[in-house]
Amino acid sequence: QMHLVESGGGLVQAGGSLRLSCAASWSTFTSYTMGWFRQAPGKEREIVAYITWSTNTYYADSVKGRFTISRDNPKNTVYLQMNSLKPEDTAIYYCAAGVKNYATSTTAYDYWGQGTQVTVSS
Repeated sequence: QMHLVESGGGLVQAGGSLRLSCAASWSTFTSYTMGWFRQAPGKEREIVAYITWSTNTYYADSVKGRFTISRDNPKNTVYLQMNSLKPEDTAIYYCAAGVKNYATSTTAYDYWGQGTQVTVSS
């Protein structure tokens, strides 16, 4: 069974930074599109960013210029560097893996991590 484990969440003041990590447990990691999603209380889960096997990237408008997604294939790990954090970034952040490229929908991803809480105080 394939596993994704997120880490790096926490409490930070507005304007601060956090780096989330997602470690994957399988050797074919390099062939997957890796996405970061988030879900705030009472809201639907939404795409934050994704990175394809060829390192093409996508960012939601709300995080462009502040967040950066990257992957380290030898380490089977994907990262989300979050800078200039805002209170509205507060959510549970999920890592996901799928075989489709250019996928912004939750239904395009096959595997999910358990999530990590990010709280941004004002």
